[in-house]
Amino acid sequence: MHITIIDCYTDEASGLGVPPYLGTYPRYLFGKYKKEGHEVSYLTIDDMRLWKQKKGIIKEPTEKEKTNIFVYNLTKNNAEKTISKTHKIIVVLGVHVPGKYLTAMPGTLKEVVSLLKDIKQPIELSGPAVFGTQLEGGKFFEKIDVSRFEEIKHYDAPFNEIEKYIEDSTEIIKQIPDKRVIEIETGRGCNVGKCSFCTEPLKNRFVNRKMEHVVKEVESFYKHGARLFRLGKQADFYASDRPVELLKKINKKCPKIEVLHIDNVNPNSVVKDKDHEITKAIVKYCTPGNIAAFGVESFDSEVVKANLLNTAPLMGYKAIQIINKYGAVRGKNGMHKFLPGINIIFGLLKETKTTHVKNMETLQKIMDEGLLLRRINVRQVAVLPDTFLEKHGGNKYLRKNKKYYWKWRNEIRQKVDWPMLKLILPIGTIMEEVYTEMYDGKTTFCRQYGTYPLIIGIKGRIPLKKKIKVKVVGHMLRSIVGEVV
Repeated sequence: MHITIIDCYTDEASGLGVPPYLGTYPRYLFGKYKKEGHEVSYLTIDDMRLWKQKKGIIKEPTEKEKTNIFVYNLTKNNAEKTISKTHKIIVVLGVHVPGKYLTAMPGTLKEVVSLLKDIKQPIELSGPAVFGTQLEGGKFFEKIDVSRFEEIKHYDAPFNEIEKYIEDSTEIIKQIPDKRVIEIETGRGCNVGKCSFCTEPLKNRFVNRKMEHVVKEVESFYKHGARLFRLGKQADFYASDRPVELLKKINKKCPKIEVLHIDNVNPNSVVKDKDHEITKAIVKYCTPGNIAAFGVESFDSEVVKANLLNTAPLMGYKAIQIINKYGAVRGKNGMHKFLPGINIIFGLLKETKTTHVKNMETLQKIMDEGLLLRRINVRQVAVLPDTFLEKHGGNKYLRKNKKYYWKWRNEIRQKVDWPMLKLILPIGTIMEEVYTEMYDGKTTFCRQYGTYPLIIGIKGRIPLKKKIKVKVVGHMLRSIVGEVV
């Protein structure tokens, strides 16, 4: 049997699969069916758009146009030819944490159903969309007729089963022409598992993947030429199976890794880490530009309590201090070795004007103390099905405070993000390992590979998908103005 996996890109509270990241869902499915003896092909939604919307033709953008990111992440496969010989199609789709993407655009259910309307083969829907999906914050989950799919299935195979086809799953990389950051799963679920808006407790119970198996998967991809990795797909890296030993072994077995970063961190774990051994190991063994993504969500204790959030404001602040103590050292690529990044969410239960005041007070305190935040993600909550938020308030506070959100967001950007960025990358700083990605008129946008990398705008059109060295010459609110050196 010939099975084709169509990757529409996934973005979750724990786990990123939007290019340049390669998520776990399509890989595991690829490995499972290949292990069973099937022929397996990998396509992206970009391949499908190129076939169905662009008739297979890519036009080079003029100097007044943008690079078309809807057809940017193509595989080595021709979509029309691949589908013609396919017996079954599996669509991997779902965004739970809406974001902005530089050179990729995740598919929506509406778009996918439209692209597949003339396809005769049976189609299965998988990925986070099984639990709801929404490409924009501030809204309920996308509601459309999913009868086009013969089956809707959440693949929740236990780790001991997944390990059987890890070697096969890594062969997916042979069908991808561009570099990918390999998202490595270190665990599932959340050991706290209460946040009102989060879908992680709905998908999986908390379970760690064995450290040896994580190392084995990294090794397997490394043998196939992969050099960019993020240890993600978990709610708290500090709660992983033997994280210090994990980082040591990866470094020993894969000495030429170019990027090794982590994802989510619970601030409570940072504070409770004895002698800060895990923090020290991350600084030592991971590559610069690394970020501890803190799900603070709010510094208002009333909002924290109402939404069952994992972190009290004081613990979040202490964790920011600890990460800065060890990680605020500039690395060889121009970025600091390890800095905190925090998430702020609008639209949570019990949110008031005072909530924003308290958020700003804490952020100002961080600035006044000379602490660094690599990034602040500010977004409106996506109300997803069966969450505590949907059951106990829905979009009540989104609607109530909607008129304030752009004002609040802009104040954070102007008073915190902008001056913070100037501290992190002063004018004259040299940034190494920068990759050119897209054009916007006469400007080339690029970034380093890694977790939440900064976007750099350079005047003029530089050949894309090339590695360059950049000098910082200016700052936007959340991005850098650079020139090639």
